[in-house]
Amino acid sequence: MPLARITLQDFRNHARSELVDTAHFNLLVGPNGAGKTNVLEALSLLAPGRGLRRAPLAELARRETPQDPPRPFAIGASLVEQGQVSARLGTYTRAEQPGRRLVRINGAEASAGALSEWQAMSWLTPAMDGLFTDSAGARRRFVDRMALAIEPAHARAVSQLEGALRERNRLLEEGREPRWLDAVEAQLAEAGARVAEVRARLVALLGEELSALPPEPFARPILAYRPGGPTTPDGLAASLAKGRARDRAAGRALAGPHRDELDVAMMRADGSPGQPAASCSTGEQKAMLIAITLAHGILAASGRPSVLLLDEVAAHLDPVRRAELFRRLAAGRAQVWMTGTELAPFSEIASEAAVWRVAGGMVEPL
Repeated sequence: MPLARITLQDFRNHARSELVDTAHFNLLVGPNGAGKTNVLEALSLLAPGRGLRRAPLAELARRETPQDPPRPFAIGASLVEQGQVSARLGTYTRAEQPGRRLVRINGAEASAGALSEWQAMSWLTPAMDGLFTDSAGARRRFVDRMALAIEPAHARAVSQLEGALRERNRLLEEGREPRWLDAVEAQLAEAGARVAEVRARLVALLGEELSALPPEPFARPILAYRPGGPTTPDGLAASLAKGRARDRAAGRALAGPHRDELDVAMMRADGSPGQPAASCSTGEQKAMLIAITLAHGILAASGRPSVLLLDEVAAHLDPVRRAELFRRLAAGRAQVWMTGTELAPFSEIASEAAVWRVAGGMVEPL
């Protein structure tokens, strides 16, 4: 029961919502537009990054009318381990700094990256159904979020990589002296090598977990990490130095971890890679995505407390797959949060779940 005593203040359509007496399974039930996904989004912000919708902060704050300025919002939760509160996690904004998300852990100011040191958070939403046909950047973000389960410092390395890339682009555009580029490329190469190493390790570990899962009723995908350039500090630094003229003309670095790709293919009966995921049916893509999510849930739960957010997942599965999903989730250690418009699809687990009715931005236990 990692998260308990959850509060939302002026977040989306929730003026004030509290969720107590949480369980292994937590169900949020209500009509479309009631605010169920908003609760999941709030929980996702108790991890580094921009949350499961990647929305600007101004969209997260509640407004009485569209013309009103955004109100400061606050999200808090107790982290519970072995029946004891181990930490109080919170994230919020201030009226004087509406564009900055702040974090507190046990009442002290902290960085957003520090949240991943306390828990592993992952999610699956309907918007992710197109992951395999989306941009490579979307898949990199997917990998980076999962990577926090094995390396909490990964978010910091990604941030350093992105900052160094922006600085190098600026220096190239301004035509600065090579010594300036040497310095920033050294920083970029160090951060980039750390990012590439963790991504590769994460994909390898996921592959091991996927190979241990039964192939039915969900698909068993084969994952491959394809680096976008050299993966060692020296190799990446040399590549960046060599490519300055080309990158200046392109307006961006054309090689490096920011060009990494996650290749996914459907496994054949003989265990070899088959059809690329992007060419599979939407049902097959959904099955592979669920398989990856389940494998990551096993991996994440082997370390810190783990939370899994599943938005509208049960309604889109047939009874056989839904029953197997519940069975695997029940056997896992991750705390699970799920949404649905009605309780019927969750009938197999409703008796052991904490259930809340959500309506008009208000939450009440059932």
